[in-house]
Order: sequence, then C-alpha cells, then structure tokens
Amino acid sequence: MQAPGQDDGAAELARACTGEGVASAYQPIVDTARGTVVGYEALARFPGFEEQDPEVWFARARRAGCAAELEAAALRAAFAHRRSLPPNCFLTVNVSPHLLSSSSVQDVWAEQGHLGGVIVELTEQTPIDSYLDLEPHLDSLRAAGALIAVDDAGSGYAGLQHLLALRPALIKVDRELVRDIDVDEAKRALIEMLGLFASRVDAWILAEGIERVEELDALAALGVPLVQGYLVGRPAPPWGQLDVDLALRLSARSSTAPASTVRGVVEPATTAASPRSAAELFVADPFLTDVVLLDGRRPVAVLTEEAARLEVVDPGLVVNVDTPVDEALTRSITRDRSTRFAPLLVTDNAGRFVGIARMERLIGRIAGQATPSA
Repeated sequence: MQAPGQDDGAAELARACTGEGVASAYQPIVDTARGTVVGYEALARFPGFEEQDPEVWFARARRAGCAAELEAAALRAAFAHRRSLPPNCFLTVNVSPHLLSSSSVQDVWAEQGHLGGVIVELTEQTPIDSYLDLEPHLDSLRAAGALIAVDDAGSGYAGLQHLLALRPALIKVDRELVRDIDVDEAKRALIEMLGLFASRVDAWILAEGIERVEELDALAALGVPLVQGYLVGRPAPPWGQLDVDLALRLSARSSTAPASTVRGVVEPATTAASPRSAAELFVADPFLTDVVLLDGRRPVAVLTEEAARLEVVDPGLVVNVDTPVDEALTRSITRDRSTRFAPLLVTDNAGRFVGIARMERLIGRIAGQATPSA
C-alpha cells in the first residue's frame, strides 16, 4: 500500500519533469578588474510547488529514475531568457556529468543550436566513473561553441585528477576555500597555486560564495578574475547588476597587479580607531596577529596585541600601492630593529588605507623575480 501523499508526490515530480512549475533565477558573475557583471549562473527554482529546495527535487528525481528529465526541464528554464542576455555576458548552466549522454539532455542542446556564450558547469552530485566515456560529449559541446566549467574545485570529487582530465575553461573555487581568505594566509597561497595552474591550462578562476567585502578585496588583490556570491549579487530575475559602490570599489583598483609593485602583494587587514578598540579585537579573536590603527582613512600604525594593550603607538612605514617591491624592501631595512619586519601600511594615491604588505610576501616576490624562467 502506498503511503499517504505518495501519489501526489509522484504526480508533482511528473509535472516538474515536463517543465511545469520550474523556473530559473540568475546570479551575477563579476569581473574584479573592471567592476562589471560579465556573466550569470542559471539556478533552478520550483515556484510552482510547495517544496522549494532544488536539492530535494533533484534527489527525489534520482530516486525515481527521472533525473535526466528533470535536469532537461531545468536547462530549458535556464535558456528561457537566453535571447535577452546582455551583450558581452555569458550564461552558465548546470548539468550532472553522468547525464550528458541522456537523450533528454542532448535534446536540449539540439534545441539551442549554437552554444556560443554558454558555459556548461559539471556539478558534483555524482562521481565521474569514466573520463573516457565523457570525452565525446564534452567534445560535442565544445564543437557547438560551449565552454566547460568544473564546480567546487577543492572539494568533493573535483580533485586534481578531475581538473587534469577535463581541462575546463572555467574553474570554480569552493566556498570553503574562499571563506575568511582575508585572514588566512594558507588559503591565499592555495588560491595563488590554483591561479597558476589555471594560467598554464588556459582557464579562468571563479571564486564563489563571496559574502564579505574583505573577502572580495583579498581575492581582487590576488588577481582572481571572476567572483560570485551574495555580496555581489543574489539569485534574481534577469538581469541583475552590481551595486554601484562595489563597482566603483573594484574599478578603482588597477586593472593589473604588477608583480614588481607593492600592489601585487597587498592584502586586507583588520582596522581600529583606537588602541583600546584594537585590544578588544585581539581579545575577541585569539588568532589575530595585528590590527591597523586608522585616523579616519589614513593609516597610523600596525599594532600587535601587546602594543594595543599597553596603548603604545609607533608610527608605521607607509608606502604607496604602486611603490616598486625592491624600493619598499630597501626602505624597510632602514627601520629600527624592533619594527624592521612589521607589515608595511599601503595607501592609494589619495593617502587612503588600502591594506598591508607583509615582509615575507615582499621577499617572496623578489625571490620569484630573481628565479630564472625555465
């Protein structure tokens, strides 16, 4: 005997698989160098039903054996507004790798014809059993003009083998690697390595899940070209734009971060208006190593926990963001021995604080420049 409501659930799923009650929301993807929206990710929504969670729907479809039909319906909803996509913007759509061979999904590609401006994002719901079997389907998509993206690099099944085998044009960095990147040196190093890998295989890095402006600043400073997340735009009807203040914040940065200048190593820092408030920040966060004391927008000093507690303020060394790295290091070593290795305070051309430059990163950049290329 079927459980109460089971027939209703099956009927709802059958309706959804035909596209009834299925829609898409579109989340902006932002170019950090220009401060503009350059793409949108289509995300499945189910406004025609009481259950709204997409993961519940796709899990239900997998159990019922109609996953391909539901994904095809979601793809058609994603493409519904493709004709009105703003100029010079791309559209990313999600599909499970094991469903690329299904006739339901292949019918959607055929309906769309040329796929220029479309990025097909391989989701991480199931593992890829055979890259060899997947290859002809990816080649077919590329031949039709589409690009391939890998979702959640750094988590789940998207390991190094995944990236090497698929050679995607777009690598999406998992939210867990992005969270608190402004205060985590190890995460910054990992993002830098992913960026180097991407450049070697002619791919783009997209950091997703950006929720704080400090994370955005850190990623932009690292040269991550594309970002996505609630801070820069929530899923919405087509076609949302970037907040003006954030657009100006990004566009005010140089379009490049030259390796030979401090701009290439600058990173965000926690700030305070007084030593006392800095001391409170150290108490609240035991992992905090330094706080920048500000006078309005002008940096005054880098405070350690002890300096903040004792209210000892030694003015820090201030450099412009476009100061050559070797010049910044030369000025640094003239400081008193007790502060010689303290971070530098970095300002823009108007004297406003933009971040700090740590000595180890400046030295590392000089060492990297001195290393002969292969």
